[in-house]
Amino acid sequence: MQVDEESVQPVLNRLRRAQGQLAAVIAMVEAGRDCKDVVTQLAAVSRALDRAGFKIVASGMRQCLSGAPDAPPMSQEELEKLFLALA
Repeated sequence: MQVDEESVQPVLNRLRRAQGQLAAVIAMVEAGRDCKDVVTQLAAVSRALDRAGFKIVASGMRQCLSGAPDAPPMSQEELEKLFLALA
């Protein structure tokens, strides 16, 4: 699936932010930081990834419904499964 040009940069920014947050979580675990701090940061990583996923799905919805030039359109069941994968 191709994401429209307008949505690419915000998605990449969210993914890079999540990547940095995940690196921080790994460092926190390695340093033996408090469980509460680790879980709080891990939740932030999860939210950043969820938002990136929702942005990709939302911006690609039109393409998914109409189908790419070399692929058939997605069925309602396939779209529902895609959304549920982010739930």
